[in-house]
Amino acid sequence: MKIITVIGARPNFVKLAPLIPAVKKYSSIKMKTVHTGQHYDYNMSKIFFESASGGFDLPKPDFYLKVGSDSHARQTGRVMMAFEKIVLAEKPDLIIVIGDVNSTLAAGLVAAKLHIPLAHIEAGVRSFDRTMPEEINRVVTDSLSDILFAPSNHAVANLLKEGIPRRKIFMVGNIMMDTLFSNLNRINKSTTVQQLKLIPRKYAVLTLHRPSNVDNKIIFMRIVKALNQIKKRINIIWPVHPRTHQQISRFKMERFFSSALSANPSSSGAITLIKPLSYTDCLGLFKQAAFVLTDSGGVQTETTALGVPCLTIRPNTEWIETISHGTNRLVGTNPQRIVKEAGRILARSARAGRIKLPKYWDGCTAQRIVKIIHHWSRR
Repeated sequence: MKIITVIGARPNFVKLAPLIPAVKKYSSIKMKTVHTGQHYDYNMSKIFFESASGGFDLPKPDFYLKVGSDSHARQTGRVMMAFEKIVLAEKPDLIIVIGDVNSTLAAGLVAAKLHIPLAHIEAGVRSFDRTMPEEINRVVTDSLSDILFAPSNHAVANLLKEGIPRRKIFMVGNIMMDTLFSNLNRINKSTTVQQLKLIPRKYAVLTLHRPSNVDNKIIFMRIVKALNQIKKRINIIWPVHPRTHQQISRFKMERFFSSALSANPSSSGAITLIKPLSYTDCLGLFKQAAFVLTDSGGVQTETTALGVPCLTIRPNTEWIETISHGTNRLVGTNPQRIVKEAGRILARSARAGRIKLPKYWDGCTAQRIVKIIHHWSRR
């Protein structure tokens, strides 16, 4: 059986990592990888194919499309045009797409139009916010898919409500947990906190990249207003997404941030920008933080697994389990709400007890996925 798996952005690499060894256990399955090049910053992409620099030592992709960044329509179209040629030449039996980025949608459309069976990992995840481009990608991809691998019971319920036949849906758990649990030892050994001269629990971490937050100057400034209040009580470390860095320059907001750690970076009073970190170093930074502020879906699940308080700077979440089972709180972009919830965390002297993770968030999702594909191929 010949499979092509499509990746394009940092979250895809994290989810691909456990799939590769799971596939290797089946001699009857051969998998090739297409990297669309949607993310091309070193720590966003290339580092994942190395191990010495904190990556996963993934095998080099069989195809690299180099599409780069562009508008949603142009980027999606460029992936479709390049990917179609590969599919016509390779004639795969199954195409696997992951998550909700533009590469996911583009590859799904190509598969559907060429009548190639399509499997979607992370199917059924919904924020119910159609202003998010990722939500459009999720809904369309799921409607095109023949095999839908759902990460939770919530996701299964969403798919059933949308009319997806039950026989196509498989609840397999969250594949990001596979990567996190298999890398816990490396995460624990990360020296980033020591290198930055930080004291555990005496700093917060920020990640911010969604267009709804950083492309609108008024909203961005509201978030910064909250951060300026929080930094009076705890230093904030911000590994900055390249695109967000561009927006900071565009809006001339550099004056609100520090580009270098102070002599005592564990003290309060600064929002310090640092370069993007490798996966293990980033999670090592999260693990020892007092709390994390984010607008990332993946970070919400990772902080829940690590038991780290998380404040999500969005009005909604596609990962409702991180609220019902985890450490996550939605705070929107209202400065008063963000500051208030950060204050509540800082007022607590200790973290909550161990979190009971949702069903199948156990590190074995990739094995379930490949076993299901193996049975599907032998129908």
